[in-house]
Amino acid sequence: MAAKKKEEKTEFVNKQGKRLDGRTTDQVRPIKIQVGVVPRARYSYRMATFSVPDRKNPKPGRRDIEISKVSSEAFERAIFTERFPNTAIDIFVEVLDSNAGTRIAALTCAAVAVADAGIPMRDLISGVAVGKAGGKIIVDMNKFEEDAPDAVDIPMAILPNTEEIVLLQMDGLLSKKEWLEARGKAFEAIKQVYELQKQALLKKYEQPVEAAENGGVVQ
Repeated sequence: MAAKKKEEKTEFVNKQGKRLDGRTTDQVRPIKIQVGVVPRARYSYRMATFSVPDRKNPKPGRRDIEISKVSSEAFERAIFTERFPNTAIDIFVEVLDSNAGTRIAALTCAAVAVADAGIPMRDLISGVAVGKAGGKIIVDMNKFEEDAPDAVDIPMAILPNTEEIVLLQMDGLLSKKEWLEARGKAFEAIKQVYELQKQALLKKYEQPVEAAENGGVVQ
């Protein structure tokens, strides 16, 4: 009887500390945030049918409903809702291309859109997904890492100024030591995301400021 071929084990982080896409364990993917792309756009999270390799059912599923719920609860902590009695604030998110971490990307972008809409907030909501793959704690997992045999996925979002956690979920199990490492890496990555959010907002409004300084003329 022929011996069974030994299964090859995927190495998600090499000896140099690099992941398969070249990032380090605490490095996020390139992020671009642009304000005002859709000028008139309750929190509703949807993924386009073509956003994943296998066509997604256009009908909202349990995952869509769950993410909409936890995301709206996060915004309830960020927005001064007491200033809007008997009022509904609708936030719509459409994911066009998915490669893991969509709920966090959606929440982060939506926070910028809400601030741009002039809705008073205690702080922006900033987040990142942290987890484990191949026995290593890594930040901003991609889909391949998220599908690792030992994968643990932890979407986390906070109000950066107070570090209040407004969204925290975990799919899988971690030891206390792993959790502390994951939390530390997540908070450091979130600081980077927070700066990008603020820069995106400042960029949209810096032109009127320049115009005012030049007597209404932009040079």
